[in-house]
Amino acid sequence: MKTKKHSHLRDFYQKFKKHKLANFGLFVVLLEIVLVIVLPMVLDLKPYEIYPAFDAAPSAEHILGTDNVGRDIFARVIYGGQVSLLVGFASTIISVIVGLPLGLIAGYYRGWSESVIMRLADIFLSFPSMILTIVMVAIFGSSIPVLILLIGLLAWPQPCRLVYSRVLSVRKMEYVEAAKAEGRSEFEIIIKEVLPNSVAPLWMSIAFMVSSAMITESALSFLGAGVQMPMASWGNIVRNATNVIVLYMYPWEWLPAGIMLIITVVCINFVGEGVRDALDPKMKR
Repeated sequence: MKTKKHSHLRDFYQKFKKHKLANFGLFVVLLEIVLVIVLPMVLDLKPYEIYPAFDAAPSAEHILGTDNVGRDIFARVIYGGQVSLLVGFASTIISVIVGLPLGLIAGYYRGWSESVIMRLADIFLSFPSMILTIVMVAIFGSSIPVLILLIGLLAWPQPCRLVYSRVLSVRKMEYVEAAKAEGRSEFEIIIKEVLPNSVAPLWMSIAFMVSSAMITESALSFLGAGVQMPMASWGNIVRNATNVIVLYMYPWEWLPAGIMLIITVVCINFVGEGVRDALDPKMKR
């Protein structure tokens, strides 16, 4: 069993490393994570300190310039990256933690549990998530933990439906029937037989869920319903572009954050495509 598992991992690695865009995307994302963690400690960045230079162009002292109240743009982009990446990954983890077991239960037990869970997923999917999130933010506030919880909890139907659809076929497999015949408990069958053979579609979609969560946070922050000033996120830094004067005369105040957001989302999607192709048996890269 161990040899078979290692064989699957080796096969996945061999396929993934042939996907050049996925490898490039993974390198960029890992580099960003390291930089947003290390640079604030190494360079002693101060994203909230106000300098006497307002709307200052990029210079040796402020490599990306300053904003309209004198805060260093480079420091805010780095700290904004911490927030945006944290929201993206943490909210995805919450979505998986909620959606994965619900999908397993609905697909394996079926009956009333399937009806309740899948109809609940349909209800969540029928609401415009952005509008619902804005309403919930207005009620509970717009702190980072609240945003992570809201984005994560509202996105649980996606992993739930992916796992559910896979479990429907896995539960009929011979190895599952053999485990039942051996008298093993349903919990053991689900954990050891059904779960490992049902998560492949979920692994394929996790990267896309992360990028979607980052875009949601950025959109909320851009609209003023997400991360609030003076705290930085790429979304609320780009919000400066809503000012026509800043948009045209001081592009350094919003362009770096916008570029970083685009690069990160595209690279995460590249990783997702690489994982999808590596796990898809029909792909012969």
